Amino acid sequence: MYSWVLWFHLLSLISWFAVLFYMPRLFVYHAENIENKGFCEVVKVMEMKIYKYIGVPAMWGTILSGFYLAFEIGFKGNAWLHVKITLVVLLMAYFFSLGYYRKQFLEDKCDKSGKFFRAYNEVPTLILLIVVWLVVFKPF
Repeated sequence: MYSWVLWFHLLSLISWFAVLFYMPRLFVYHAENIENKGFCEVVKVMEMKIYKYIGVPAMWGTILSGFYLAFEIGFKGNAWLHVKITLVVLLMAYFFSLGYYRKQFLEDKCDKSGKFFRAYNEVPTLILLIVVWLVVFKPF
């Protein structure tokens, strides 16, 4: 069972990160083309679909399968796992912030620039680097 859950966890994680990487890129296009109403209406649909139909299920699939895996290996004596879970909580906060910005764009109230979202797009990359390092090397 463990291997199947791990398989599912990795597929969910990849899908979730696709959203974490792509949503801010859509926000860049949205912010930089705010005057083009037709373009923005198309991007709003894309933002909604990727967030609700891919991001939300992928996030929950990652979290639920991750908890199963964590319980299987055990929390005690695995400090690296505690750090990883903390980073996952930060990723969840980041994901929900994407939902917040999506709603702002939906209501035509987002005042962030394309430059902001280019920089914001680097957050999940940095967290991913640390998480993979923790999983591979288990440093603590």
